[in-house]
Amino acid sequence: MAAGSSGGGGQLRSKSEADSGFLGLRPTSVDPALRRRRRGPRNKKRGWRRLAQEPLGLEVDQFLEDVRLQERTSGGLVSEAPDEKLFFVDKGSKDRELNKKRTKGQKRSLLLKKPLRIDLILENTSKIPAPKDILAHQVPNAKKLKRKDQLWEKLVKQGEVPRDVRRAQARLLNPPVAKAKPGPQDTVERPFYDLWAKDNPLERPLAGQDTFFLEQTKKKGVKRPPHLHTKPSQAPAVEVTPAGASYNPSFEDHQNLLWKAHEVELQRQKEAEKLERQLALPPAEQVATQESTFQEMCQGLLEESDEEGELGEGQGKDPEAGADNTGGAKASAMPARLAAVEKKTERQRQREKAARMLRVQQAAVRAARLRHQELFRLRGIKIQVAQRLAELARRREQRRAQRLAEADRPRRLGRLKYQAPDIDVQLSSELSGSLRTLKPEGNILRDRFKSFQRRNMIEPRERAKFKRKYKVKLVEKRAFREIQ
Repeated sequence: MAAGSSGGGGQLRSKSEADSGFLGLRPTSVDPALRRRRRGPRNKKRGWRRLAQEPLGLEVDQFLEDVRLQERTSGGLVSEAPDEKLFFVDKGSKDRELNKKRTKGQKRSLLLKKPLRIDLILENTSKIPAPKDILAHQVPNAKKLKRKDQLWEKLVKQGEVPRDVRRAQARLLNPPVAKAKPGPQDTVERPFYDLWAKDNPLERPLAGQDTFFLEQTKKKGVKRPPHLHTKPSQAPAVEVTPAGASYNPSFEDHQNLLWKAHEVELQRQKEAEKLERQLALPPAEQVATQESTFQEMCQGLLEESDEEGELGEGQGKDPEAGADNTGGAKASAMPARLAAVEKKTERQRQREKAARMLRVQQAAVRAARLRHQELFRLRGIKIQVAQRLAELARRREQRRAQRLAEADRPRRLGRLKYQAPDIDVQLSSELSGSLRTLKPEGNILRDRFKSFQRRNMIEPRERAKFKRKYKVKLVEKRAFREIQ
């Protein structure tokens, strides 16, 4: 019995150990302390977490994880898979014979076809198909397009065809004629013509067409605005030089030209003298020195300090008088402030209101009287209107005459004023009787540049001043120093 009991006890102990695991370390083993029932709400999130940690929740999670593993590896549950998928017939002897019969070239080609290890690692080994992307298969306006296709299927059965299909069929029946490209011989044989002439070959097909038709077909040129056809100045492009500038002028013409050049120089000299007079120091004043500048800056400071000292002495002698003055000023300010904020009586307000209404009535009566008197001033008003219109017409004519007078003058286009060029003239001693010994005067490039400025085509300009960005450093070379 002992032996049997001991044997039976061994069997029971091994069964309990198989169920509970060694020292309670099996994955499905649970601490006995957790087997006690816990009280608490199960509809809260805390209850969900507690249920997940209980034995039943752990077993469910383990079962679901096992199912997911089988789906990833084999594409479904192993218990539901057919026998052909789980078992296979081993025919390894024939495969070994085939491997022995293969040559080195065949084995090398098989090795090349074998994927790399890195590709096998990165390859997706899951047998679960990827979820279908619904947005990728959606078509905008699918229902509308489907109804349209159904409508056209019905119309095709009745004999109607869409427009694009009709055009394609017409194009197949009547193919367009290919235009012949002009060869080099055609280009050589084409005659020359004036591009800006009215009867050039390009405008002959458009002759006689409607203006609106040409505008809509984009075959009519853009009309230039009228101000582009007007010249900026009425001055001639090339001015004829005076007769005194000839290489063999008469005495009177040469003297007249010399007189004009002399007047220009006198005017320039007067302007320079005027500028010197304006910038010169007045005769009654002297040049400021450091001492005079210091005295001018200190002027008035000593007098103010003396006055402040006198005021301080007066306040020290009679402080009570100052207090009385301040007290009297405060007492006089208080009644004035009370009088300003004194409240008006009801009678005063009524009088002010009646006075305002009377003023409004008088103003209305005065305006009505003036409007009535305007009727008797119609003749005078007509005379005033006529005089005003005559004055406006006179001013308009005066402005037109002024514009015509200034049409030939250069306008102010930039920050600089136009300066007339110097008169090219030779003195009497410099005149020569032949063209061979003639001394050239002026510059044709400078003359054209000034002509553009005079005709308001470009603004007056001056030569840019060169300014060195760095200071010039003079260095004496060693060889030169040794020579000295």
